[in-house]
Amino acid sequence: MSARWKRSAALLLTGAVALLAAGCGIRGTSVPVDAGAAPSRASCRAPASEQTAEGIGRTSVRIYLLCSSRILSVSRAARLGDEKTAPEPVRVAQALLEQLRLPPTAAEAAAGFSTAVEDWVEITGPAKDDPDNALRLNRPPEEIQSLALAQIICTFADTAVAGDDGKVVLGGPDSQRDPLKAYQCTEEMRRNPVIAVNSGVLVS
Repeated sequence: MSARWKRSAALLLTGAVALLAAGCGIRGTSVPVDAGAAPSRASCRAPASEQTAEGIGRTSVRIYLLCSSRILSVSRAARLGDEKTAPEPVRVAQALLEQLRLPPTAAEAAAGFSTAVEDWVEITGPAKDDPDNALRLNRPPEEIQSLALAQIICTFADTAVAGDDGKVVLGGPDSQRDPLKAYQCTEEMRRNPVIAVNSGVLVS
């Protein structure tokens, strides 16, 4: 069999394959096809509040959890104190912090939520000579993981814990060495919570 005949046969075979591909609706292309990013398993859709968890002395609260490098609000049922009296800001802060320390519920975890607030984080009311709306953490805010600090700030911001301007005043345990700073939950912080640790403004 001559080389020329082999080349002719090869050309005929190539043409036949091209015709078959065209008949099947397949179009050749030299440009890579971008199918988009792989779908994320985290929906980050806040689950409905679990009504069965509510009861005497419990009320619906909003806390911020982590999901896909952001912080987003979810609803929980929490005990804020004696329902006959208005809950004090410190008691509210402690109850909200307790919710942040809890692991996500099954529904929250399924949606991709988690928390960076660890069990050792605690909070108390103002020290002597502090403003009434000040809160003291058991470590300086700068020593708390930024993601956890962002959760705390944004969870407190829309409650009686914050001042009239929506700012949360936090300090460390030592009133002599740990100055108070005011923190504000902004849209930028919710999108990029790592900025929280450097966002405080000294309270004069």
